[in-house]
Amino acid sequence: MNKLGDTIGKICEKLLPISEEFYIGNTDSSICICTLSSIKLLKEIKNSEIIDKIAIVGRLFTENKGIDSMIQHVNQNKKIKTIIVCGKEVWGHKSGHSLFQLYQNGIDEKNRIINSTSPDPILTVSKSEIQYFQKEITLVNLINETNIQLIINRVQKN
Repeated sequence: MNKLGDTIGKICEKLLPISEEFYIGNTDSSICICTLSSIKLLKEIKNSEIIDKIAIVGRLFTENKGIDSMIQHVNQNKKIKTIIVCGKEVWGHKSGHSLFQLYQNGIDEKNRIINSTSPDPILTVSKSEIQYFQKEITLVNLINETNIQLIINRVQKN
């Protein structure tokens, strides 16, 4: 990360502390939901009947640490096969965009997500973890969708 970006990130952590937030559903499910920056949608899903049909629902705010965490989680939980990416895109970070670019293009020799337009799309996970993600996971693009019924319908199709 560049010095300015690192400094801004540290200031944001102090002024706007955002805790990692996710909810576990049915640990036998192969489906996950990522609500990007939509916290209200995250809570709606947590409190709906669909929580019993999905393994986990969580947010994705950053194009680096957040994606690293997601990649590590799917590599540790081999039951996960589908990630539905929905909710509002993260302004400035474009984490949803970066996730799909990673899925399609991987990383370059400097661990930067190829074709990402995010400010700092540099990952720390291994290439083998990324390859597992690319080969074994299906990403469903519902970026900017916040209608819970449409998301529930998509989960029920799987």
